[in-house]
Amino acid sequence: MRYFDLSVPLKSTPEGTPELLAVSVEHTDHATGAQSIETMLGVGPELLRNGEGWAVDTIALGTHNTTHVDAPWHYNSVVEGKPAQTIDELPLDWFHGPGVVIDATGRDDGDAVTVADLEAELERIGHDLQPGDVVLIHTGTDAFLDDPGYMAKGCGVTAEATHWLCDRGIRLMGIDAWGWDAPLHMQAEQAKAQGATGVFWAAHQVDRAYSQIERLTGLAQLPSTGFEVAAFPLKVVGGSAGPARVVAMIRD
Repeated sequence: MRYFDLSVPLKSTPEGTPELLAVSVEHTDHATGAQSIETMLGVGPELLRNGEGWAVDTIALGTHNTTHVDAPWHYNSVVEGKPAQTIDELPLDWFHGPGVVIDATGRDDGDAVTVADLEAELERIGHDLQPGDVVLIHTGTDAFLDDPGYMAKGCGVTAEATHWLCDRGIRLMGIDAWGWDAPLHMQAEQAKAQGATGVFWAAHQVDRAYSQIERLTGLAQLPSTGFEVAAFPLKVVGGSAGPARVVAMIRD
């Protein structure tokens, strides 16, 4: 088995990073851990191996601020006529399945992936989608992960294409960009110009129960098919999403 890490490294972001991207990781070393043990339990450093105590870390981040899996609750409070499920309520089998990579590289920002694009790419790679497949959209936007303008980049996926995937039994789909839709500022301009609902955040709010993996990286290293994906999110009770360590696996 070969393993491929598709997750963004979890590390502190620079000061001034937009709130929706910001992460803080504070590391406490072994010397500080030894002091804590002595304070808590009266066990001095002379009783610890090499005089060292535990190293610990404190992480502050939003559930969407790193590689994560969205729950239907993120999109709307009611989905498909029922109360939308939070991340802890979703079945585990949604998060593991055969992977399919859709090549959407070389597109301009906002040039969203359509049903026709999906059909053409699936025909090119010779794959018939099956219920439970995990569809990953490879845009190449992960090249801009450390760019201050990362949120404004990417092509996105249309609402119609999202419906089309759901109709074929796809419950987990992902993208190597900040979001599944086209960049927010582009959607906002279109929504205000048209003065209508169903334009801004259209692919999220398609009224379908499905999950998105956002902020993937490294999809270029995968074949089009012939691999498995595991994307188990943290079990955040009532959560709209859960950070996840997303891994692809190829059986030799």
